[in-house]
Amino acid sequence: MSENDSLKGQDELVTRASSVSNKGVARMQRDDKRKVYLDNAATTWPKPEGVYRAMDRFAREVGGNPGRSGHEKALEAGREVLRCRESLAALLGVSDPSRIVFTKNATEALNLVLLGRLRRGGHVIITSVEHNSVWRPVRALRCMGADYSIAECGPDGTLDPHELAKLIRIDTRLIACTHASNVLGSLLPVREIARIASEHDIALLVDAAQTAGRYPIDVEEAGIQYLAFTGHKELFGPQGTGGLYIAPGWEVEPLTYGGTGSLSESAEQPGFLPDRYESGTLNAWGLAGLRAGVDFVSHWGVERIREHDKILTERLLDGLESLEKVRIYGPRTWEHRIGVVSFNLEGISSSDLAYLLDERYGICVRSGLHCSPLAHATAGTLREGTVRVSFSFLNTVEEVDYLIRALEEIVSMV
Repeated sequence: MSENDSLKGQDELVTRASSVSNKGVARMQRDDKRKVYLDNAATTWPKPEGVYRAMDRFAREVGGNPGRSGHEKALEAGREVLRCRESLAALLGVSDPSRIVFTKNATEALNLVLLGRLRRGGHVIITSVEHNSVWRPVRALRCMGADYSIAECGPDGTLDPHELAKLIRIDTRLIACTHASNVLGSLLPVREIARIASEHDIALLVDAAQTAGRYPIDVEEAGIQYLAFTGHKELFGPQGTGGLYIAPGWEVEPLTYGGTGSLSESAEQPGFLPDRYESGTLNAWGLAGLRAGVDFVSHWGVERIREHDKILTERLLDGLESLEKVRIYGPRTWEHRIGVVSFNLEGISSSDLAYLLDERYGICVRSGLHCSPLAHATAGTLREGTVRVSFSFLNTVEEVDYLIRALEEIVSMV
């Protein structure tokens, strides 16, 4: 289908939506000022007010380059970065904050470990619901002499850890798995995987892009060697922030080399953390905002946030199950999932449905393959993709009900 044909089809959808009242359905009136944001798996919005204030304060009152000078503004910038590191350590169960290395996002953190451990060869096991931030580096590493195996998940995205254990080889150097699928919302059994990895003296890399801030994580208790996270999702920080936890004794080669503000007289990269992995000027402005986001999460508590996630998710699932022509993907039991729900509506493409929700009702969702073709192949949706709804702690029950009413109206016209 050409772009013009697609746009024509979307225009027709809006026209049909406007005529629903002729079928006896009380048509919902869109408030042009209303925008219901349900795309938090891509990035959370809005952020807590404290995040905006922290970034504004840094930009207006601090402004220095952390670790690069001895004047007060540079020192205060360094203190802001340290506060963020300490807040994250407390949230993630890390006893030594220096083990948390800042990156620009989770993708960079994942690449740091994957390339750092496998650029000279070896074998890695991944799962069939991994994001492209794992899948593409692993494919590239095969050209460098490394190899990989894929542990198959069920169509709902759940994984039997024993299936993963069967793939371990003598040259397996790493197991890399997402904590929760960004498509199916399915939680993977990270603790069981960590136990299997430990029994074989293999490092475990966990992609916590969808879980950090919304699901309890204690990396040291769980026995996780590497935990990659992003700042701009459920930690409520700005885009361009993220990081990596590295367990003692599991250091890898850096992705970048350069100025760190430490050991400037040496031609060699510092060997200590976090400096070894933080070349160049940090996004201190963003990290000030991330620290405020993490403090917001800590104030409310991850358990309370998860309970709110459950209320919204189960309400949506119940509403979707009451609709005709709707197919839902991912696990139905809350214990095996987070607040990310994918579905399709018979008779309308995922992209057209997402467009209609936005154009007619002011509801923001994501459609397509969500940068995770492996997960869609696992679910059987690689050809058509899905519509994805994803919650944050700032979403409300009223917004879920509004989405369900909008879908009820759309179902009546397709």
